[in-house]
Amino acid sequence: MKEREIYADLRTLSPIIVRLDGRSFHQVTRTLQFSEPFDERFADAMAHVTRALITDAGFAPLFGYTFSDEISLYFTENIFLGRVEKIDSVLASFASSCLTIALGLKEPISFDARIIPVTLDHVLPYLSWRQQEAWRNHMNGWSQKLLKDEGYTSAEAASLLHAMKAAELHELCFQRGVNLAMTPAWQRRGILVYRIVIEKEGYNPKKDEKTITTRRVVTIDKDIPLFGKPEGKDLIEQMIR
Repeated sequence: MKEREIYADLRTLSPIIVRLDGRSFHQVTRTLQFSEPFDERFADAMAHVTRALITDAGFAPLFGYTFSDEISLYFTENIFLGRVEKIDSVLASFASSCLTIALGLKEPISFDARIIPVTLDHVLPYLSWRQQEAWRNHMNGWSQKLLKDEGYTSAEAASLLHAMKAAELHELCFQRGVNLAMTPAWQRRGILVYRIVIEKEGYNPKKDEKTITTRRVVTIDKDIPLFGKPEGKDLIEQMIR
């Protein structure tokens, strides 16, 4: 029956981006009584999972980007010899287990995973695209929350917001006392997890002198720039290099 495993040798070449998406996480947020439209405890848990995927999962993605219930990881190494089934299944299962532990859940949760083959030139457009989606998610989340506060059901709010443009959503929130541009950056732009170089002071007893060493550590950045602006482009280029 081995020959029936027709997808087992389906392979991809690096570099790749792997995007993980949570499945039916609205049930999780209700169970844990997270605040709407965004709860920092959940955002921090997703950032923790992203960091663990970089440091503890046995891989070495250059960085991870997360917002809402999704995580994107950028790999330059050819993990699992490029085996698509292996990459998707292992990363999704690791993320599911890690988030379950981080949130102390008693019920199982799951992620799905997909692979996006890219070249170096695709990385910035991809991240800009996902960050734009984070902004749309941010506008829709706040708009729906504010309408529900006025007594609308979720379905009624969704119907009212359907086909509304960004400027209209922004104005809807502003009229109800929320300036979307002043909300926390992690809500609007997402969270970036990447390696930085730090200097650490030490002491050499043989030479009786201070020493400076450099280390690469993984940082969670909740105040990131827009990837489409020069500051954001510079940050991505630094991470890739």
